[in-house]
Amino acid sequence: MIALRPLDRAMMLFMLFVTALQTSNGQDWPSFRGIRGSGVADGFPIRTQWDAGPSSDKLSVISWQQKLPGLGHSSPVITGNKIFVTTAIASNGKSPLVVGAGGRPEAADDQGEQSWVLLCFDKQTGNELWRQTAKKGRPRATRHAKATHANASVTVEGDRVVAFFGSEGLYCFDLDGKLKWKRDLGVIDISKYGIGWGFASSPALFQDQIVIVCDDPKNPFIASLRLSDGKEKWRVSRMGVCERSWGTPFIFRSGGRTQVVVNGWPWVMSYDLETGKEIWKIRGGGDNPVPTPFASNNWIYVTSAHGGQSPIYVVKPNAIGDITPSKDGSSENKSIVWSTLRGGSYMSTPVVYRDLLYLGNSNGTVRCFDAKTGEPVYQKRLAVGAGIIASLVAADGKIFCASENGIVYVLEAGREFKILARNNMGSPCFASPAISDGVIYFRTTEKLIAISKPTEK
Repeated sequence: MIALRPLDRAMMLFMLFVTALQTSNGQDWPSFRGIRGSGVADGFPIRTQWDAGPSSDKLSVISWQQKLPGLGHSSPVITGNKIFVTTAIASNGKSPLVVGAGGRPEAADDQGEQSWVLLCFDKQTGNELWRQTAKKGRPRATRHAKATHANASVTVEGDRVVAFFGSEGLYCFDLDGKLKWKRDLGVIDISKYGIGWGFASSPALFQDQIVIVCDDPKNPFIASLRLSDGKEKWRVSRMGVCERSWGTPFIFRSGGRTQVVVNGWPWVMSYDLETGKEIWKIRGGGDNPVPTPFASNNWIYVTSAHGGQSPIYVVKPNAIGDITPSKDGSSENKSIVWSTLRGGSYMSTPVVYRDLLYLGNSNGTVRCFDAKTGEPVYQKRLAVGAGIIASLVAADGKIFCASENGIVYVLEAGREFKILARNNMGSPCFASPAISDGVIYFRTTEKLIAISKPTEK
């Protein structure tokens, strides 16, 4: 047996850690937008073309498809061989949904009795393993005509699955569907124009902490709870900081600091994970902030759009205080890598892939910037009616843009705009895709669909 020097042993352990992390990256998609919320899952070939429409003659590329009950926009989440989605099932069997341009600014006629349900499927076969009803009753808040009563994705840490239904409560299950604890956080009526538009912020996990954002204009707050028992660790009011938001909090550890970055209007905020104390903030942006902050290149990317503003901010992780850039860009800001006041996305969270930043928009436009410099690369329209509500994901040299017109546009990654495929899903896609072991999973308004990995040559 060969004795290893301490340096060699440390290097071997490091390589084992990297290998394990890479394996985990390929297998699991444990939260909204996957590992670390990046939206990227490299390491496996991913299929480019398929047809999941009702009259398809190419079903051989579909691993499986499963009809989903009720209505939900939550994204698939994967751990091990299990895939999770949430849904809200109306007792009268009807869940109205507005699809296409317009999206009238009004509440849906969907206030009858609902069941809020967590569904678990076998990742390989699509067979339903179990379902648990978290709550049954009449909704405590209304939803937008284009939203659902189950917008937020679950998140998984170890053997715990956390599901958040806004006004209907926060729930923690184990991987076999046993309820471990639940919390009632009261009515969370995220509204505008006096109309409740519904809840959409997914929970974020870090070790034994759950972070939730509840930006009801009457009582906006961010809170941290213990994963082990649901006990509240801290709560911070966002009154005067945020009037409404729908994005998921982003937990980011860098340089010995763990911070929680939350999109919002009129302020984007960063909080200390342990205490909830404010770290940095940026004023301005779109007045309906939906995209979730994320990190790439060890920088934090934040965007929003609506009401005349559509900024992109790229922030250094050691930022502190008010780091709002000047409107004309004339003053130096050492905490901002680059920013622009035009070009951000409204609903969809962007993705950084191979040093390029891709943003999809509800008008069907895709924009691309150099992720390190902010240089505009291109702005192109996918198609008329190709509204991008789902967040973008990337893998295998491709960018996947799921649209509410029921088409998934596959772009070639790079500085040239090139559509590799237009893939029919059979029904609209509002949920963000998930990727695991070379298989890409889509949730449409009707089904959960697994697109098989390419056939090995």
